[in-house]
Amino acid sequence: MLSRRPVPALVLPTLARSLAPALIGLLAAAATLAPLPAAAETPAATPAPTWPTKPVRVVIPFGAGSATDVVPRVVLEQLSARMGQTFVVENRGGAGGTLGSAAVAKAEPDGYTLLANSSAHTITPALYPNLGYDVTKDFVALGVIGSVPNVLIVAPSSGLGTVQDFVAAAKAKPGDFTFASVGIGSAVHLSAERFRASAGYQAVHIPFKGGAEALTEVIAGRVTYYFCPISTALPHIKAGRLKALAVSSPTRAAALPDVPTTLEAGFPNSDYTVWIGFFAPAKTSPAIAETFHRELVAALTSPVLKEKLTQIGVEPMPMSPTEFAAQVRREVGEYGAFAKSIGMTIN
Repeated sequence: MLSRRPVPALVLPTLARSLAPALIGLLAAAATLAPLPAAAETPAATPAPTWPTKPVRVVIPFGAGSATDVVPRVVLEQLSARMGQTFVVENRGGAGGTLGSAAVAKAEPDGYTLLANSSAHTITPALYPNLGYDVTKDFVALGVIGSVPNVLIVAPSSGLGTVQDFVAAAKAKPGDFTFASVGIGSAVHLSAERFRASAGYQAVHIPFKGGAEALTEVIAGRVTYYFCPISTALPHIKAGRLKALAVSSPTRAAALPDVPTTLEAGFPNSDYTVWIGFFAPAKTSPAIAETFHRELVAALTSPVLKEKLTQIGVEPMPMSPTEFAAQVRREVGEYGAFAKSIGMTIN
């Protein structure tokens, strides 16, 4: 058996001195090690990918020069400056805006193909039963730019001074009045039909390929009237080439404060709100949709953009994406029923 002999007192200081350098080294090494996480500590969340990191294509399903083309371009210019990426506009007109809309509905939902459209978007299901896409299900509502009231315009040579004069003359000669639009089911067509149905007169619809051609014919007096977007008609009204009789919006337009609404003039259910907004394909990341809406709201509240939009007759229409989606669903039902009631069809 081994005996436990006490260590001599003189040996202890010597042993301590020999171990000291080793202990100091171990302590120094331990100090350099990263502390281990606690067992309950949650790992850091992976940051969301940034968007956009490359140019974004924005499809406008109507021709260049229309209100649905001009208004989004003004806004996209501001968004490009804010977000540091180019928004490239692609005009893809045809079939009442359905060709361009279909292209976006079928696009990759990666945030790099968007749609700028007007309230005409909500009448298309009633006119095109075989659209190939669902207006309420195949798009994400991103945000509204604003509303663009339509204005009832005639040539000064018509001698019509008020909207009441207009309706009386139209009723006196049933079917003698003609009205222009930029296509069956377009926002200006629907606006004109709602007013005609409320006022109770007959008129002949003449659709044109674009707004410029329609304006030319009305100015020349070859077409009686046109419910034209204010943004397009305003320069001609100010120059005296056109006479404004009424606006289609529920309240008076800031750009034409002296012109009454069709409701004020005594024609119930004749109003029609023309909005312009942005959409993305369904299944687009909520993070991308939220980013776009946040930047859109910031751009719309900037003094520079507010002034530009006011100059072309755009009225503010603050609305969340959820509210915007609800408006689209409501209009699909309401205007679809109206189109059916007056027999509005694509020939």
